[in-house]
Amino acid sequence: METRYTVKPKELIQTEVKPVKTRMMADGSLFVDFGKAAFGTLLVPLPEKPGRKSIVVHLGEKLSSNGRIDRNPPGTVRYIRIEQKPDRQRNPCRIVIPPDKRNTGPAAIKMPPHIGEVFPFRYAEIEDATGINPLAIRQVCVHYPFNENASSFKSTNSILNAVWELCKYSIKATSFCGIYVDGDRERIPYEGDAYINQLGHYCVDKEYSMARYTLEYLIQHPTWPTEWQFHSIMMAWEDYMHTGETQTLATFYQDLCVKTLIDLAREDGLISTESELCREEFEKRLHLHHPRYTFRHGLRDLVDWPQGERDGHEMLPVNTVVNAFHYRVLILMSRIASVLGRREDQQRFAKQAARVKEAINRLLFDRERGVYIDGEGSGHASLHSNMFALAFGLVPEEQRERVASFVRSRGMACSVYGAQYLLEALYLNGEDRYALELLTARQERSWWNMIRVGSTITMEAWDWKYKNNLDWNHAWGAAPANIIPRFLMGIRPLKPGFSKILIQPRPGTLESAEIKLPTIRGTVVAKFENYPQKPFVLEVEIPEGTTARIDIPRPAHADTSVRVDGKLMRGMPNGKFLTIDQLDSGHHIIKREHV
Repeated sequence: METRYTVKPKELIQTEVKPVKTRMMADGSLFVDFGKAAFGTLLVPLPEKPGRKSIVVHLGEKLSSNGRIDRNPPGTVRYIRIEQKPDRQRNPCRIVIPPDKRNTGPAAIKMPPHIGEVFPFRYAEIEDATGINPLAIRQVCVHYPFNENASSFKSTNSILNAVWELCKYSIKATSFCGIYVDGDRERIPYEGDAYINQLGHYCVDKEYSMARYTLEYLIQHPTWPTEWQFHSIMMAWEDYMHTGETQTLATFYQDLCVKTLIDLAREDGLISTESELCREEFEKRLHLHHPRYTFRHGLRDLVDWPQGERDGHEMLPVNTVVNAFHYRVLILMSRIASVLGRREDQQRFAKQAARVKEAINRLLFDRERGVYIDGEGSGHASLHSNMFALAFGLVPEEQRERVASFVRSRGMACSVYGAQYLLEALYLNGEDRYALELLTARQERSWWNMIRVGSTITMEAWDWKYKNNLDWNHAWGAAPANIIPRFLMGIRPLKPGFSKILIQPRPGTLESAEIKLPTIRGTVVAKFENYPQKPFVLEVEIPEGTTARIDIPRPAHADTSVRVDGKLMRGMPNGKFLTIDQLDSGHHIIKREHV
């Protein structure tokens, strides 16, 4: 099958990075620290030295306890020794990275020949370095075009600021293939990874081609997890909402319909990949069977990864997490069908979504305990069964507090991937304070821990003991890159292409924060002040050609008086918010009149 695309990706860029620290070692080696890890190679200016037959360099992501590159790092944290014959016609000497069997296989994305192989490293050691000018050494960083100034964030919480910077840089650094990949170990695009990468990329740069190219690749070259099929639909919807363009939706509409897995539904709407309906013929319609992939063909439920991050989830044929995703994408496909003028499909998907929601709440919700069980016939309730139900709007209003209470009781009992949906569930259900606690936590299962152990790109897992082959360069760990702008600061598109913007800050206990967020219509700027015993203040810049709905936090039973640009008016009560609708482009200050 020939792969089709509606977009052409941009050319990769090679940026030369100066050292931030160098020192000569007692053994004559030169140690170089570039400050951050990047995918690329090394440029070394070599002085004339009679008899020099080779140059030996060591590249790595991690330091050992003696302050030198760790030559036996845990998991698949990267280290390599390269011995190379200098080319006297080329100085500085460009280190040639040898191919790695793990990430250059049939399913891996290959580097362009004019760039060559790359390696993720922050540190370099050059043997026999006498005469080498340390300040002239360069790390060659390979990445997709990236505007550093397109976005910014700062707040009164230093940990939150550091987490934002870690995740923003992770989006740039892991773009080295020109398509979203899983990191360096395999360099294979995966839908779940790509969705988190896509959302983060939108929030840190005004860039849409890489996400769309990845989406269209994955529709035609899917991977095995059941939930990953659903993520293609989620990616397609976010592409439309952020750009307003329908070409991908129209071109791949039939493929997206199949990816709802509606063809596996039993009479009550619930699905199972162990159903007799899930035969090879159906999987071929998903494009699952193709020679590029050497891993297991066929669908397999994931819930979370690695398996130890499932909070004990009981894996049963009718899986609550899978069916929660199924419900979510039926809702999205109903919207996609409506956008494309397919009225009958719109009604069919909406009707099926209602059937699935009813069945989940009838068969998979334990009313006595107030929790969702893991599947049909299960007695166990995991964090995942409940956080996905909350995130996707399955929980009846009268049960939300009980389910949210259970979710809070489980802590961060999920992977860095699952954290995306845990945080969404919390923010969408009024748990702003707890969500902020998780974003700024200092324990082992936190983004601060990634910084503490020395990684400058988000890690594949919270720590190596949770995934013994983890790497230090996985963008699926960068959920805060989108959670902070989209939920803490509350900026999301209400209408396609940001023709109408939602600005709904959920500060929790955060006293002040400001953000610059790129959109296809222009830059949105928002700043709030949330100091105790003072009125809440929100200052915004809305781009030309769009309007905004502003929701500011409303304390229980508070007055609805609001000042907009100094003019007193009434905000519309909207749950825990006061709403000002249809605010025009330009600069505005919204102030709650009372504390």
